[in-house]
Amino acid sequence: MKKLVFILVMCFHPFGFSATGEYGLDHAEIDLKDKASLQRGAKVFMNYCLGCHSMQYQRYQRTFDDIGIDEELAQEYLQYSGAKASDYVVRAMDAKDAEAWFGVEPPDLTLVARVRGTDWIYTYLRTFYKDDSRPFGVNNLVFPDVAMPHVLEPLQGTPIVTYNEEFKGSDTEKQVKGVITDGSGSLSSEEYDQVVLDLVNFLEYTGEPTRLVSERIGRWVLAFISVFGVLVYLLKKDYWREVH
Repeated sequence: MKKLVFILVMCFHPFGFSATGEYGLDHAEIDLKDKASLQRGAKVFMNYCLGCHSMQYQRYQRTFDDIGIDEELAQEYLQYSGAKASDYVVRAMDAKDAEAWFGVEPPDLTLVARVRGTDWIYTYLRTFYKDDSRPFGVNNLVFPDVAMPHVLEPLQGTPIVTYNEEFKGSDTEKQVKGVITDGSGSLSSEEYDQVVLDLVNFLEYTGEPTRLVSERIGRWVLAFISVFGVLVYLLKKDYWREVH
């Protein structure tokens, strides 16, 4: 019931995941078997996202066990609030303070990949651009008038939107082409895209932590059904031979 309520809230939440722009989405090559990517994604989340966003349905210990991080190392480098390994991944920011600063409380991200999809998140995090008219100085191609600051800007650099110009008679039409950066970030464009992909991979994992186990069990179940179906069919033929 809690998950159903959360999904409904997320679908209509005004902070960062309730609107959809017309900008085309890029495909995120998700690989839940890539534990190195999941570990890097967890690091990005704990460093850049957890200050505002919680994962109230995900425990630290479950996360560390699933993605292969030693608990002592994880507590030292990924748990900054003094939380126990058995605690849920909850932000330290007070809800009232968050609403006062952002105008609305930032949503929980445990199930965001299931609500929005990995392609949406991947494109969203790569299409912020400088817009001095906005409260945080940035806007977003996927979610116009976003209320979220571009927290990954130190990595990407200052993003600038680019346009394609098409001349029609005496008029010039502008169409959004994409985003480029001014090169002030600590990462190259390719490195930044990888960081975003790792984060999205991690968010996909938290949306359904048992997915790989479920898929493995599902394959065994299908194999059993196939073998059992053949045996039942042969048994049926044997019985009906006596009837005829």
